[in-house]
Amino acid sequence: MTWDWKVFLNDDGSGRTYLQWMFDAWGWTLAVAGASWVVAMGVGLLVGVVRTLPNSPWLVRLSNAWVELFRNIPLLVQIFIWYFVVPKMFPPLKELPSFILVVFALGFFTSARIAEQVRAGVQALPRGQRYAGMAMGFTTAQTYRYVILPMALRIIVPPLTSESMNLLKNSSVAFAVSIAELTMFAMQAQEETSRGIEIYLAVTALYAVSAFAINRVFAFIEKRVQIPGYIVAGTAGGGH
Repeated sequence: MTWDWKVFLNDDGSGRTYLQWMFDAWGWTLAVAGASWVVAMGVGLLVGVVRTLPNSPWLVRLSNAWVELFRNIPLLVQIFIWYFVVPKMFPPLKELPSFILVVFALGFFTSARIAEQVRAGVQALPRGQRYAGMAMGFTTAQTYRYVILPMALRIIVPPLTSESMNLLKNSSVAFAVSIAELTMFAMQAQEETSRGIEIYLAVTALYAVSAFAINRVFAFIEKRVQIPGYIVAGTAGGGH
């Protein structure tokens, strides 16, 4: 078996090399993952907080329903629903590019998992934290903003690390609706060049580099915001 890495320098028929095509696809992968992460964090934080609200049973039930709905339906099915079903139910959404629809699907899917982590982080805090905020005259919103969330978000940095890495890897399903990300590049380039080993090894390396970069960023954040007794330094990166 011989490996020919020069395949990446060949023209793909559109005036660019396969190497340029691969890095363009990498950019799309990072764009999908990054935009979806923003949606997932925003919605997940909101839903997770609502699930812990005292004296709001209906809001809690609605947020619980959100989590159960989005985490119990396979991601690929959700991608297809957003791409084929939702635009037919809401015609104005037909004008949205497939990139946006995929971001919503992946973001909402991940938001359910992040919401569960936020809930766990809030409930891991001693009840005295909430009572201290109430004793100072804070409203519920102020108690969460100034007392509970700053502590809870620090506690859940390690699971957020794993979830962010999973989101990057889950972005590969975007190929199913013709987003030109790394997985689609690998499939098409392999068909055109018949050099599957080189193509898939290179794509694997880019996924690994991307995931490792996310791991290191969160490890740095964890180290800076760790709370003694709640987080052990280096758990996000698996180091010491």
